[in-house]
Amino acid sequence: MTSNNEITLSFHNIRYEVRKKLDDVPLCGKTCMKEILLGVSGLLPPGLNAIMGPTGSGKTSLLDVLAQRKDPTGLKDGIVLLNGERPPIDFRLMSGYVVQDDVVMGTLTVRENLAFSANLRLSTKKHNAEARKLKVNDVIEQLGLQALSGGERKRVNIGMEMILDPPVLFLDEPTTGLDANTANSIVLLLYKLASGGRNIIMSIHQPRYSIFSLFDRLLLLNKGDIVYRGPAKQAVDHFKSIGFSCPRFHNPADFFLDIVGGDVNTARLIGRMNSESQDNEPAENAIEDKVKKMTAKRQSLLHTAFEESSGNVNYSLKNQVMETTHYANGFFHQLATVVRRTGLNILRNPMTSFVQIIIMIIFAVLIGLIYFQSDTSFKSGIQNRAGCFFFLVMTQVMSNLSALELFINNRAHFIHESASGYYRVSVYFIAQIIADLIPNRLIPNTFFSVIIYFMIGFQMQVEKFFFFLFALVLTAVCASSMAFLVSASVRVFAIANAVVALPYILMMLFGGFLVNIGTLLDWLEWVKYVSIFRYGINALTVNEMSGLVFIDNSWCVVFVKAFSFFSTTGEIYMEAQGIEYGVWGLWVNIVALGSMCFGFLFLAYIQMRRVNKFK
Repeated sequence: MTSNNEITLSFHNIRYEVRKKLDDVPLCGKTCMKEILLGVSGLLPPGLNAIMGPTGSGKTSLLDVLAQRKDPTGLKDGIVLLNGERPPIDFRLMSGYVVQDDVVMGTLTVRENLAFSANLRLSTKKHNAEARKLKVNDVIEQLGLQALSGGERKRVNIGMEMILDPPVLFLDEPTTGLDANTANSIVLLLYKLASGGRNIIMSIHQPRYSIFSLFDRLLLLNKGDIVYRGPAKQAVDHFKSIGFSCPRFHNPADFFLDIVGGDVNTARLIGRMNSESQDNEPAENAIEDKVKKMTAKRQSLLHTAFEESSGNVNYSLKNQVMETTHYANGFFHQLATVVRRTGLNILRNPMTSFVQIIIMIIFAVLIGLIYFQSDTSFKSGIQNRAGCFFFLVMTQVMSNLSALELFINNRAHFIHESASGYYRVSVYFIAQIIADLIPNRLIPNTFFSVIIYFMIGFQMQVEKFFFFLFALVLTAVCASSMAFLVSASVRVFAIANAVVALPYILMMLFGGFLVNIGTLLDWLEWVKYVSIFRYGINALTVNEMSGLVFIDNSWCVVFVKAFSFFSTTGEIYMEAQGIEYGVWGLWVNIVALGSMCFGFLFLAYIQMRRVNKFK
């Protein structure tokens, strides 16, 4: 790379293909490969460069290929050069990329969002806390940031990339979803940023004239081919030279898209309005032929012009994109920063955890009233406790369905930030788990356990109370971990809800309360070993039933004026139910729940690593 901060980006013979469905069959329909970039080449010097074209022309795909954000499996050929040399390994870290959808955290202030980017993307070895703070202040002043309104959110997205002061900044349709005035101000901001020698490359669909007039260079695509590449202000003259004159008071951007799209009606209208045109009714085929000739001629010229600059470059763009990502900071610095942001998000949006606490308190009071101060009579004491244990575990499992949202709601943030080198996957995973378990699982279930234990009147022993609390919390965490696994594997909440319901129901059926485990068919018996319900119920049963004596005082036989009572013990009940008791019987269920919990979390982490960071 040269020492000059100004970067000229060139791309040569880029070919990209995607898999396309041939029919409407959802899962097993026929597919084929469709090439969406047909060996395009071009040169994008410093300035405001616009990639424009109709829907499906390949403009966003080209932008993503240049920014190394496109799935490399679809790349068939081509190279990208910076100032005629191979891009550095950390190109994705030194360049900025602003996605079309906003990925700022709405609960954080402008300064906090920018500070998050600075703390993760600026090395602590080169930038101390004061230097990062000054950088945030400079970006806020440079972009004129204030609050997180619609247009300001887009500015904050740009600002989070400007923290790096990147020589190349990519933007995917930055004006989408904005009103005309806001869109104009965003592009004007980009024009000012480009004036300092920065290379800004943006895809855009159909800009108004005030926006089009700010472009330095235009790259016009149609059906995966380049139709025009050159100064934006010369595009009108170029089209005029080949027989398409843009009428007065007509937006050139609209005019170009009508032409490359083969809109014959628009062409006819242009012919009637343009007095200099001799062909008032050009046929659609004629338009297509001219577009094809333009493409062929321009591609030939480009290949000739770039032959010398590409030289003997023999590396694969696909291999370049697949190279290992490097990070600016270490694991623990990343973890502290991400945990802090997640914590602030929870504190400023406490409804999720607050509602979870309220729900668990309501359930605790309701269950406590139903089984209030359960006695030790032979008839009701055993039945009430057995039913209560089942109800408690069911509450712990089913009340944690909200855990399905963990990796679904903020998936767009994760994909963008991970692809941009903010943090490692493990950092994000651990931070999200911590931020969910403490406020949404541990605290609510602690309230739940305390209320339940004393309202029902379980054995008043300190060790039994804390074991009860530990067993219930671990059951909730285990059920949440399974929900985390589904959340990491599925992108849609409705689908995730349906996916997790089936194993929950199967676990409930094989939990040992609704059906005696000893009566199961041999080929179904294995399900009990993966039942959260079984281990949770058994742990609570062994803890409470051990040492209890249940007496039937409704029947008595008089023998010499003395009463004899029918009685049984908790141990006899557990033996009849096939529940192992004793010291090992007490802790084996905890070990099983803990093992399942770690297993689910490990698989969830693997699934998060498999999330495609490319577009």
